[in-house]
This record gives sequence, structure tokens and C-alpha cells, in this order.
Amino acid sequence: MRSEALLRFDREHLWHPYASMTQPITAWPVREAEGVHLILEDGRRLIDGMASWWSVIHGYRHPRLVAALQAQAARLSHVMFGGLTHEPAVALGRRLVGLTPEPLQHVFFADSGSVAVEVAIKMALQYRIARGETGRSRLLALRCGYHGDTFAAMSVCDPEGGMHHLFAGILPRQVFAPAPACRPGSGEAEPDLQAFRERIERHADELAAVILEPIVQGAGGMRFYCPEFLAGVRALCDEYGLLLIADEIATGFGRTGTLFACEQAGISPDILCVGKALTGGMLTLAATLCTREVAETIGRGEPGLFMHGPTFMANPLACRVACESIDLLLEQPWQARIRDIEQGLRSGLAPCREIDGVRDVRVLGAIGVVELDRPVDMSVVPARFVERGVWVRPFRNLVYVMPPYVIDEESLAVLCRAIREVVAEI
Repeated sequence: MRSEALLRFDREHLWHPYASMTQPITAWPVREAEGVHLILEDGRRLIDGMASWWSVIHGYRHPRLVAALQAQAARLSHVMFGGLTHEPAVALGRRLVGLTPEPLQHVFFADSGSVAVEVAIKMALQYRIARGETGRSRLLALRCGYHGDTFAAMSVCDPEGGMHHLFAGILPRQVFAPAPACRPGSGEAEPDLQAFRERIERHADELAAVILEPIVQGAGGMRFYCPEFLAGVRALCDEYGLLLIADEIATGFGRTGTLFACEQAGISPDILCVGKALTGGMLTLAATLCTREVAETIGRGEPGLFMHGPTFMANPLACRVACESIDLLLEQPWQARIRDIEQGLRSGLAPCREIDGVRDVRVLGAIGVVELDRPVDMSVVPARFVERGVWVRPFRNLVYVMPPYVIDEESLAVLCRAIREVVAEI
């Protein structure tokens, strides 16, 4: 009865992401979680292939993260960051400045990935205002991109195939270049770069910055592209005096096989967004880093301040757990783990290529994608995964996984087998 009452209230009153209150989807009640498993109210254990939207890299209930949270809660759970500071924020700032490319020296903490992107866009615009370039107020983004659900973030998501086309007439009108077609390892970036250059030349006088997801385009289509394109975009930004914003909210902290995806192209952005795995999925936290040039230019302009300040900015609980999560990641052979996951996904998902209706199978780091030739029926498919003891939540025509880094070989094999079976059925 407890589970039934819980689900009834949930269906009648609680709105879920990208869901309807008049035709609610099935929601599975989770009682607890441990390691790579979600434990449902009825006791069933599901291998989590999503890492709770890519954030729980160390698995659930990791004792070090729990201990860090408890210790910080006993001292200081929150304090406003306006006019005050605290050790967890300083410690996390030190780690982020030390881990990211050297030009990135300034850290702005936010509460979510979408807000980190809002901050990045506002930084770019306020930078232009401070330079007296008020006409340069648009951004150049990639089609098939996704940067979040708040308004400025929505404006740089794919304007047609993305999730926010409903607001097309309301959002700021940005400039879009074709999504890069060059796959990792191909090195054939010139046609894509030529199309990108054409957009810059056509709109150079009105562009403030370029924003993109490096190497992996996430919720806009789970697409991978070659590092040579990213390196070429950096060069074009330098040539035309554009800021480069790298949205590493999904790719940061090892997901693609390097600590940050930008490393694969050997480039540094002017502004960098991180989130999701920052706290190991324990608490919501994100950060936007920028260069000294960006920060000092904003400081010299009117009103001499960066005009943003979330209530829960630099929350001590989240900052303390983020420090522990970063230390935990770096103390372990995380690169070897990512390679093992990549190999397991490559071998485990390869048979999907032989299934009718499968358009593509692709793997990069700890990301595996099976692209179908038709949309997935979300009223049916998640239940089929639950029946097989795994949690996989497809979207559009994509069945994908981004598991915790601690997943073992056997669990990964179970996850891949479930994908093969469900894809064959549908």
C-alpha cells in the first residue's frame, strides 16, 4: 500500500522532466541506491545505465562522499556567498583552476548546468558591452546541440530538431552552423570548418561568442565528432576575435576518456562550464570558469560588476562533496576504468548493428549509443528494461548508456545484453 499511495500521489501531483500531467508516464519508485544499483520499493535491483543523467560517476552511496557530506553538514550547511566566503568554496576553486587549462583563472559557482550556461552567455555579452561592442549580442552554436532548459540556454540548443522549438518565436535569435559530420578518428574536418567559417564571416559584426559541446553533443542527439573540428573552431575564434564557450557539463571529469573533452583537441576555451559529475551526483552544483581577460574586461566596464548571484551559490555542502569527488576520481585509475568500459560497450553493443531498424552504433569513452531509424515508444520501452533488471531511459530514437565508472564487467555485460534484447524486440 505504501508504494501504491506513493505512486498515486506522484501521478496526480508531481511533474516529471519532459512529462505531462494529463498523460503521466510510469514512474518507478526507488527506495534506495547502492553502488551501480537502484533498489525499487518492491526490492528489485536495477543496474543503472544512466548514472542519474550522467552524474553518479562513483556509484551511489560512496562512503567517502557520504562522510564528506555529513562532516560538512555538522559545521556549515549553507551561508550566502555575498560578502562572505568559506573553506569548501576556496578549496574547490583551487582544484578547478588547477585541473582546467592554465588561462582559466576565475570561477563562478552556480546551482545547475543550465544556470552555468546562462552565466557563460551573460559573461560573453557583458564582455562585449564592456568593450563598447553593444552590437555583438548573438552567439554562434551548432545544430544538434543541447545546453539546458533555461531561456538563454534554450536559445543556443538546436532550433528545429531539439527540445525547445516550441519557443522559437520567443527566444533570442542565435546563429547556427551545421553539426560537424566528421567522426572521431577521421580527421576530415575541413568541410565542416568551411561551413563554420561561412557563418562567422556572414555574421562577424554581430557575434559575441561561439558555444559548443566539445567532442560529444549530448541530449541534442548523442553525436561524436573529431577533435580536429574543435581545434579548427578555436583557431577561427582567434582569427575573428570571438570568445569560445565550451559546455563540458556532460563531458567533464573523465566521461570521454580525458578529464575534459577539450584536452583531446589540445585547446583551451575562454569560458568553460562544468556540472553533473562535479559532485559525483550527490548534490546539485555547477561552475563557470573564465580567463583573466574576460573577468578583467567585465570589471573595467559599466557597472564594474558581473551581474549575477544565485542564492545557493557556492553552497558549502556541495562544494565540500565536489572536492571529495574530484579527489576520489584522481586517486583512482579512472582512465583505465574508462578504457575498460569503452571496450565492454564496443563488444557488447556491436551485435546491434545486425538488427533491422538500427541506423548506427557508436561508442566513445564511457558512452554507448544505439541509434534507431524510428522514435522509441516511451510508454513501453523503459518497462522492458526494468523487466531485465536494468535502468535505461532512451529519448527520441536513441537508446544510450553512460554508466557509473565503477560498473564491473559482469554488470556491464548484463546492461549490454538488455539493450540488445530490447532493441531487437522494438
